[in-house]
Amino acid sequence: MAFLRAFGRYLPARVVSNVEIGAHLGVEPSWIEQVSGIVERRFAADDETAVDMAERAALHCLQSAGAPAGDIGMLIMASGTGARRFPGPAAVVSHRLGLAGVPALDLPIASAGSIFGLCLAAQLTPSHGNVLVVAAEKLSEVILRQPVEPGTAALFGDGAGACLVSTSGGTAEILSCTMHSDGAFAEDLRLDFGGPVVMNGRSVILQASRKIPRCILQVLEQTEIPPGRVGAFILHQANRNLLDAVSRALGVPPDRFYCNIQRYGNTSSASMLIAASEWSETAGSRSGEPLVFAGFGAGFHWGALVAVGVPA
Repeated sequence: MAFLRAFGRYLPARVVSNVEIGAHLGVEPSWIEQVSGIVERRFAADDETAVDMAERAALHCLQSAGAPAGDIGMLIMASGTGARRFPGPAAVVSHRLGLAGVPALDLPIASAGSIFGLCLAAQLTPSHGNVLVVAAEKLSEVILRQPVEPGTAALFGDGAGACLVSTSGGTAEILSCTMHSDGAFAEDLRLDFGGPVVMNGRSVILQASRKIPRCILQVLEQTEIPPGRVGAFILHQANRNLLDAVSRALGVPPDRFYCNIQRYGNTSSASMLIAASEWSETAGSRSGEPLVFAGFGAGFHWGALVAVGVPA
């Protein structure tokens, strides 16, 4: 068995409004909100790295769990904005947490990295004990690279999230998960070294609106849970309109989909765990209530996980 034990997050201090980013990109602030639901986002300081943010989110998660770093048996780090080809950020985050000798795995998967991390952690806890999943992105460094695409650059922000997956109990037991990839669409959402984020928005939205509901239904069917029984859907925060489309496809009221994209924008691999951390503090899991986590991103990679709340 594997359990979601605790979540953590870190958001940079600087708030960048649609007015500020819109003036820079030459687009109306109201247009950004209309097409995405985003009102503002966070940008990291110039000297603040994805590793810095990941460390802070990890420490917040461990504090929330009441667990010392010495209890971690493995670290999985998701990030699409690593600072170099190798080594990846996982080893550096592990070192900062004092995890000498503990395996640290990098997942250079944008947007879907955190759902892949949770699914892998659920499989690895029996052999490694507590697995810490961390995701961090510093997209502010890349979105304004030339040539700038305003419709893409306006969407993204910086931040980090974390989750501790354990075999020794937690707030929710993981029941089933699924992961998928399709490299046929690799060119439609990418970040080349030295270049800007490139996104074929039509392709991304079309594929995401089809694939996210299907993989959610897949894990729910595996556990014989109808969508209407799910208490909360915590998805990658890509676009408010996409969340509403998934809601309609599943026949579930939109208020069951946790959403914070209006405040943070799209923080790529970090977004789902940031959302989960906020959700756990404001609502949290209830005993016997199913929860769904899902994400979709570059690759294309996508996946979903279903868990059920356990007694406190």
